[in-house]
Amino acid sequence: MWAINHNNPEPLVTHCLKKLQEYGIKKEDIRLTDAPENVQVGEIVVEMWPYHIDVARVRTIRNESFISGSVMQIELKADEQGNYID
Repeated sequence: MWAINHNNPEPLVTHCLKKLQEYGIKKEDIRLTDAPENVQVGEIVVEMWPYHIDVARVRTIRNESFISGSVMQIELKADEQGNYID
């Protein structure tokens, strides 16, 4: 599984990795990167956002880029100060 991190703050990355583990993903199966390399059709790609995680499966590869279809979205809950509470 690829977890795409575009210079996100450390608390967000840590929380996203924790949430993925809650969904049954083993920590050693998560490859944290800003640009996945050698992505194969069928692999899972996760993109982290401040309020949710997009989970998608790679459908097609063209010119070293991949096209993925969304499988699910995991909501991240935060309090008024921006601390994750879930």
